[in-house]
Amino acid sequence: MSLAIVWFRRDLRLSDNPALAAALANHERVLPVYIHAPEEEAPWQPGAASRWWLHHALADLSTQLQDRLLIRRGLSLAALQDLVQRSRADAVYWNRLYEPAAIRRDTEVKQALRAAGVTAVSNNAALLFEPWEVQNRQGGAYRVFTPFWKRLLEFGLPQRPLAVPGLEGRLVGPAALAGLGGCALAELDLLPRLSWDQGIAGAWHPTRAGAEARLDEFLATGLSHYAHGRDLPDKDQVSRLSPYLHFGQLGPREIVSACRDDGHAAAEFLRELGWREFAHHLLFHFPHTSDKPLDERFESFPWRDDQAAMQAWQLGKTGIPLVDAGMRQLWASGWMHNRVRMIVASFLSKNLLLRWQDGARWFWDTLVDADLASNSLGWQWTAGCGADAAPYFRVFNPVLQGEKFDPLGGYVRHWVPELAGLPPKWIHRPWEAPADVLRTAGLTLGEDYPYPVVDLKASRQRALDVWATVK
Repeated sequence: MSLAIVWFRRDLRLSDNPALAAALANHERVLPVYIHAPEEEAPWQPGAASRWWLHHALADLSTQLQDRLLIRRGLSLAALQDLVQRSRADAVYWNRLYEPAAIRRDTEVKQALRAAGVTAVSNNAALLFEPWEVQNRQGGAYRVFTPFWKRLLEFGLPQRPLAVPGLEGRLVGPAALAGLGGCALAELDLLPRLSWDQGIAGAWHPTRAGAEARLDEFLATGLSHYAHGRDLPDKDQVSRLSPYLHFGQLGPREIVSACRDDGHAAAEFLRELGWREFAHHLLFHFPHTSDKPLDERFESFPWRDDQAAMQAWQLGKTGIPLVDAGMRQLWASGWMHNRVRMIVASFLSKNLLLRWQDGARWFWDTLVDADLASNSLGWQWTAGCGADAAPYFRVFNPVLQGEKFDPLGGYVRHWVPELAGLPPKWIHRPWEAPADVLRTAGLTLGEDYPYPVVDLKASRQRALDVWATVK
């Protein structure tokens, strides 16, 4: 009987999984495999929060696959060659990844397998369109989002995800093929050795069922308010689907299909899905942008080196309430509201004049939805050095942003409880509050909550002055 290996990576679902569907369509039996090889993703190996999510997503996938998921450790090509030989598989199927290191690895795997006479087929499960399918009028890559998105709409967003295939009697597991050299999930050592993950565990359900429930809840309660509510960090009116998308527990075609009957209400949300496509488009065509600016003028930008300021930013102790609230939300839950992500990134790269790459690295280690394409695009956009970037002179003022998008201070009060007694007028600028207001709130600046690490007005001007010498 013909046997195919399905190599799972960040496509940890059964529904709308082209590799799994193709393997089942062309072979009588399927051996599902996950190979843990983080060294192949260097220098962007998964961070601590991502590893936490991966552990639980793999456990859930194994359950969906009737406990027949074979887990291996080691280099992917060597593991696949060994498995092909031991199982006498005719073919290997997988879904594509688009990071530079993954492309290099997958190309090597495909060439080696085909050279050995093994069918090797890759598919698209992660994106609506392949990065090379979308070209500007000159036949090149897009650098601006709006025309890119218009082009996608001209193509027509795919809305027909593949159904969950019938698996009964088709899956082959480690028990059926002795000597395959599998290991237990716990042996991957993905979970933290110190118990810092209680907040993340309480905030997320990293399973396919969790993804479906979150999508249903958002469509029922958040989508109709999304156009305005997505900017309000104290409201639950964003999708929170990003980690499920990153790990492939939910596919973009499934989201488009779920939104197809919501018309105008879904337009703004699907546009954000377009930003995810744009991020992968950019990283594919400009692979250096995970570490270097797309705008070459920033190669010589005189960033500061201030470890004390960097640590204050990381720990949410800058003395700027909205910035601190965002950074504490990130540490506690592995996620941060997108509006606040822009604000904390602007504060780091412009007010503090610290390297955007250092901020991207911190996000990479602490976000459960850490995605190289989206993380790189977001940081370069905010720092002013990437595609479709906010102009460098656009510096988000966290006080004004807080007063506009968190006017009653609910978000700040939740994540910075030492400020909870301040009235809305002063919640975003406690250093300006009168002494009697501080006393009533039981707050002593410099003791209960720090003074700002920088003056917002002066640091903005400093950034503009530095930019003037570079441009």
